[in-house]
Amino acid sequence: MADVNRGNRPLSPHLTIYKLPLSGSMSIMHRITGVGLGLTALLVVWWFLALSAGPGSFGFADGLITSWIGGLVMIVSLGALWYHFFTGLRHLVWDSGIGFDRAQVNRSGIWVLAAAGVMTVITLIAAF
Repeated sequence: MADVNRGNRPLSPHLTIYKLPLSGSMSIMHRITGVGLGLTALLVVWWFLALSAGPGSFGFADGLITSWIGGLVMIVSLGALWYHFFTGLRHLVWDSGIGFDRAQVNRSGIWVLAAAGVMTVITLIAAF
Protein backbone atom coordinates (compact mmCIF):
# COMPACT_ATOMS: atom_id res chain seq x y z
CA MET A 1 0.00 0.00 0.00
CA ALA A 2 1.13 3.57 -0.57
CA ASP A 3 2.81 5.44 2.24
CA VAL A 4 0.29 7.83 3.77
CA ASN A 5 2.98 9.96 5.44
CA ARG A 6 3.32 12.85 3.04
CA GLY A 7 4.96 15.30 5.44
CA ASN A 8 8.42 15.03 3.89
CA ARG A 9 7.36 15.45 0.26
CA PRO A 10 8.12 18.66 -1.64
CA LEU A 11 5.30 21.15 -2.02
CA SER A 12 4.38 22.74 -5.31
CA PRO A 13 4.40 26.53 -5.37
CA HIS A 14 1.05 28.11 -4.63
CA LEU A 15 -0.77 29.56 -7.63
CA THR A 16 -0.52 33.09 -6.28
CA ILE A 17 3.29 33.01 -6.21
CA TYR A 18 3.94 30.93 -9.33
CA LYS A 19 4.65 33.00 -12.45
CA LEU A 20 3.59 31.34 -15.68
CA PRO A 21 5.92 31.77 -18.64
CA LEU A 22 4.62 33.76 -21.60
CA SER A 23 3.86 30.60 -23.59
CA GLY A 24 1.77 29.20 -20.72
CA SER A 25 -0.26 32.38 -20.38
CA MET A 26 -0.78 32.52 -24.13
CA SER A 27 -1.92 28.90 -24.20
CA ILE A 28 -4.55 29.60 -21.55
CA MET A 29 -5.66 32.75 -23.39
CA HIS A 30 -5.93 30.77 -26.65
CA ARG A 31 -8.43 28.46 -24.97
CA ILE A 32 -10.33 31.33 -23.35
CA THR A 33 -10.58 33.25 -26.63
CA GLY A 34 -11.83 30.10 -28.36
CA VAL A 35 -14.67 29.78 -25.86
CA GLY A 36 -15.37 33.51 -26.09
CA LEU A 37 -15.55 33.38 -29.87
CA GLY A 38 -18.02 30.51 -29.64
CA LEU A 39 -20.22 32.58 -27.34
CA THR A 40 -19.92 35.57 -29.68
CA ALA A 41 -20.97 33.35 -32.58
CA LEU A 42 -24.09 32.41 -30.62
CA LEU A 43 -24.81 36.11 -30.09
CA VAL A 44 -24.52 36.79 -33.84
CA VAL A 45 -26.75 33.78 -34.65
CA TRP A 46 -29.32 35.13 -32.16
CA TRP A 47 -29.16 38.49 -33.97
CA PHE A 48 -29.84 36.77 -37.33
CA LEU A 49 -32.69 34.73 -35.85
CA ALA A 50 -34.20 37.92 -34.46
CA LEU A 51 -33.95 39.42 -37.95
CA SER A 52 -36.06 36.59 -39.34
CA ALA A 53 -38.52 36.67 -36.42
CA GLY A 54 -39.82 40.14 -37.13
CA PRO A 55 -39.27 43.84 -36.54
CA GLY A 56 -39.97 43.74 -32.80
CA SER A 57 -37.49 40.97 -32.09
CA PHE A 58 -34.90 42.47 -34.39
CA GLY A 59 -35.31 45.92 -32.84
CA PHE A 60 -34.56 44.50 -29.39
CA ALA A 61 -31.58 42.41 -30.55
CA ASP A 62 -30.17 45.20 -32.71
CA GLY A 63 -30.59 47.71 -29.91
CA LEU A 64 -28.67 45.45 -27.55
CA ILE A 65 -25.85 44.65 -29.97
CA THR A 66 -25.44 48.26 -31.12
CA SER A 67 -25.50 49.66 -27.57
CA TRP A 68 -22.23 50.65 -25.91
CA ILE A 69 -21.99 47.33 -24.07
CA GLY A 70 -22.70 45.40 -27.27
CA GLY A 71 -20.09 47.45 -29.10
CA LEU A 72 -17.59 46.73 -26.35
CA VAL A 73 -18.34 43.00 -26.60
CA MET A 74 -17.83 43.14 -30.37
CA ILE A 75 -14.53 45.05 -30.08
CA VAL A 76 -13.20 42.59 -27.48
CA SER A 77 -14.38 39.73 -29.68
CA LEU A 78 -12.56 41.25 -32.64
CA GLY A 79 -9.34 41.36 -30.63
CA ALA A 80 -9.95 37.78 -29.50
CA LEU A 81 -10.51 36.71 -33.10
CA TRP A 82 -7.18 38.14 -34.27
CA TYR A 83 -5.35 36.77 -31.22
CA HIS A 84 -6.85 33.31 -31.74
CA PHE A 85 -6.01 33.45 -35.45
CA PHE A 86 -2.35 34.36 -34.95
CA THR A 87 -1.92 31.90 -32.09
CA GLY A 88 -3.37 29.23 -34.36
CA LEU A 89 -0.80 30.12 -37.02
CA ARG A 90 1.89 29.84 -34.37
CA HIS A 91 0.68 26.35 -33.50
CA LEU A 92 0.70 25.38 -37.18
CA VAL A 93 4.36 26.40 -37.36
CA TRP A 94 5.04 24.37 -34.23
CA ASP A 95 3.31 21.37 -35.82
CA SER A 96 6.01 21.41 -38.48
CA GLY A 97 8.67 21.16 -35.76
CA ILE A 98 9.95 24.73 -36.07
CA GLY A 99 10.39 27.27 -33.29
CA PHE A 100 10.71 25.21 -30.11
CA ASP A 101 13.82 26.94 -28.81
CA ARG A 102 13.01 28.99 -25.69
CA ALA A 103 14.07 32.26 -27.32
CA GLN A 104 12.04 31.49 -30.46
CA VAL A 105 8.97 30.63 -28.37
CA ASN A 106 9.16 33.95 -26.53
CA ARG A 107 9.84 35.89 -29.74
CA SER A 108 6.91 34.29 -31.57
CA GLY A 109 4.67 35.03 -28.58
CA ILE A 110 5.58 38.71 -28.70
CA TRP A 111 4.99 38.73 -32.47
CA VAL A 112 1.56 37.15 -31.98
CA LEU A 113 0.59 39.79 -29.41
CA ALA A 114 1.86 42.62 -31.62
CA ALA A 115 0.20 41.27 -34.78
CA ALA A 116 -3.13 40.76 -33.01
CA GLY A 117 -3.03 44.29 -31.60
CA VAL A 118 -2.09 45.88 -34.92
CA MET A 119 -4.71 43.95 -36.89
CA THR A 120 -7.39 44.77 -34.31
CA VAL A 121 -6.63 48.48 -34.65
CA ILE A 122 -6.50 48.29 -38.47
CA THR A 123 -9.84 46.46 -38.57
CA LEU A 124 -11.45 49.00 -36.24
CA ILE A 125 -10.16 51.88 -38.37
CA ALA A 126 -11.48 50.20 -41.52
CA ALA A 127 -14.86 49.52 -39.89
CA PHE A 128 -15.41 53.03 -38.60
